Amino acid sequence: MNSNIKSTIKTLNDLIEVVKDGQQGFKTSAEDVKVPELARVFDRYAKQRAEFAAELQARVVGLGADVETSGSLSGSIHRGWINLKSALSSNEPHSVLEEAERGEDSAVAAYRKALEATHLDLPTQELISRQYADVKAAHDHVKQLRDGSTYRKAS
Repeated sequence: MNSNIKSTIKTLNDLIEVVKDGQQGFKTSAEDVKVPELARVFDRYAKQRAEFAAELQARVVGLGADVETSGSLSGSIHRGWINLKSALSSNEPHSVLEEAERGEDSAVAAYRKALEATHLDLPTQELISRQYADVKAAHDHVKQLRDGSTYRKAS
């Protein structure tokens, strides 16, 4: 296996960890948040991330390698989802949105880093680029909800 393919597989597996972490964070949020509208939003993004992971995994298999099947504990901590449980236990929608947006900051950064890679073939670049646009849109939506008046933190 040449070094470009190995690098591409590592990039894809790194993104798989990121989207699996996000999927778990959104799933936990959807299950535990007390606001039905936010539960629906988080559920939709959890399903989106599951689809993204499947697409990335299929690309890894297509390149002839083993796939990453789960998120990483260190990745979860790094991405900010670790604080999600305490935000959920406070029953404060703004806090949950803050943690979700923090996790999404890391996802956006991971996709940007992947897109800067020079070793990616065109099909992989297109896949990552398409997913990046959706991850960025999700980030912006969560941030908009966080900053909006509906879920503003009570003073």
